[in-house]
Amino acid sequence: MKKTNLLIIGSGPGGYRTASYAAQNGLEVTIIEKGQPGGTCLNSGCIPTKCLAHDAEIHLIGSSLYNTPPPLDFTKVMERKEGVMGQLRDGVEALLSQPGITFIKGEARFVSDHVVEVNGEQIEAEYIIIATGSRSKMPPFMTEEDFLKQDETAQNIVTSTELLSIPKLPKRLTIIGAGVIGMEFASAFSAFGSEVTVIEFMKECLPPIDSDIAKRLRKILEKRGVTFYMQSAVKKIVSPSESEQAHTTVIFDKKGKETSVETDLVLIATGRQANIDNIGLESTGIETNGRGVVVNDNMETNIKGIYAIGDVNARQMLAHAATFQGFRAVNHILKKKDDIRLDIMPSAIFTYPEAACVGKTEDQCKGEEIAYTTRKGFYRANGKALSMEETEGMIKILFAEDGTILGAHCFGAHSADLIQEVAALMNCNAKLEQIRDIIHIHPTLGEILQDALI
Repeated sequence: MKKTNLLIIGSGPGGYRTASYAAQNGLEVTIIEKGQPGGTCLNSGCIPTKCLAHDAEIHLIGSSLYNTPPPLDFTKVMERKEGVMGQLRDGVEALLSQPGITFIKGEARFVSDHVVEVNGEQIEAEYIIIATGSRSKMPPFMTEEDFLKQDETAQNIVTSTELLSIPKLPKRLTIIGAGVIGMEFASAFSAFGSEVTVIEFMKECLPPIDSDIAKRLRKILEKRGVTFYMQSAVKKIVSPSESEQAHTTVIFDKKGKETSVETDLVLIATGRQANIDNIGLESTGIETNGRGVVVNDNMETNIKGIYAIGDVNARQMLAHAATFQGFRAVNHILKKKDDIRLDIMPSAIFTYPEAACVGKTEDQCKGEEIAYTTRKGFYRANGKALSMEETEGMIKILFAEDGTILGAHCFGAHSADLIQEVAALMNCNAKLEQIRDIIHIHPTLGEILQDALI
């Protein structure tokens, strides 16, 4: 039986960045991956989606400049995406070939708490980090088995994974779910020219974002032609094979009234679920709940020396969350103190315009009876935004009574960059009086934050 200091299952952003960090700190690391290096984020998530978002933005800007949509070569859009993914995958593979790291391609299964089997060989490790990520979650009206039964040659229901590999732009795309995944694809495919319909169970899109910001962003997409059905529950999807019609029909209930939409392709974007199946957890004493692997604030499970990071623990399903949870786990192994604030987790939605947030929403403050004040800054009053023709947008910042930041929410060009600045200030416990005195370059979008505080 082979032995190693640290065994990591999964090579997504959490897995490969943690492996590199652990090796740099003197640990002997073995990392196992059953799919492509880079995990969901690189191969069927963050990176390919952002490639489409970029090309969609360029296409929209071209349409605005010439008052007519320029020709779209969807094949080239997809080819560029594949090129970016390939380049980054090569980088991950190079990272995992550095001294101190052994990379194994295969499917890992626990044999016992500290022993994992891969490719018929058992490996024992004092420390194990589970970083197996997540997969698309099926809605109540469809099981994973039903989804997988579809004929691949005539598949009319897809998740984000399949949508990122389609060879042809759909004329009509219906998206079930107005969370981050649904909204990003709605923005991109409507820009490419698809007729996009979004069906959402909740009252508003993007639950993590302040409802004021989310509503404004939705209205912008509606102006671009996206149709939204909010507070609507999908009952079933009728495919061409089940009817005499050539199209797919999505049947849903909107406030007690049955409604239907005809479409060519349906995207299931109803969230993600942790990959805890088929990794042998039943052979261990590792505790799980309905969402994922249960961990403490050091990402350690109930079994000493066994950790779980990223989507698999379902705490914060974000690539950068997985990375820094991995750093925290390694620091705990090394008995090394850190200042990582996992409670301050910025996130972004790469629609056009993009949106971003960190901390609490106004609704959360009200619900928790937290005293707060709000400050707002608007893109339309900013010189850089005007020069960029990006006047749609605003930032909203929530302050506690002592002047510290409770949260911030933004939509508009480079929202993620503005929110990142706020996240840095939150990590430093900066107060309103101090932040007001920070000088921003002129002209920059950063001045929108500055103007909000004056």
